[in-house]
Amino acid sequence: MQTIVIVEDDAFLRRLYELKFTEQSFQVKVAADGVAGLELIRTVKPAVALLDIELPKLDGFAVLKELKASAATSKIPVLMLTNSSTQEAIDKARSLGAADYIIKAHFLPSEVVAKALACIK
Repeated sequence: MQTIVIVEDDAFLRRLYELKFTEQSFQVKVAADGVAGLELIRTVKPAVALLDIELPKLDGFAVLKELKASAATSKIPVLMLTNSSTQEAIDKARSLGAADYIIKAHFLPSEVVAKALACIK
């Protein structure tokens, strides 16, 4: 069973994505802030991670930068899952090593699952 870590501060969305990935036979671990998310990803070393940008304690860009700077976590595909649709944010995420950039309002949860699956095949 593949593991995914979802780092999302919105409890409703966190639970929604947790259910969608569980339906696809993922083991799901969740965190509600950037510090907890970074520690969880470092500990679990998931097949893929979903990461919001606007998070309490440590933003998603900082988490992504830390993950990509470490040999232990640099190969984990990280999908940015956010409402920020500015080109600047998209470019920054890509330059830091994000595998994909998903604007929440533009994708159904099932499409997010498909994008995550594509990153680990």
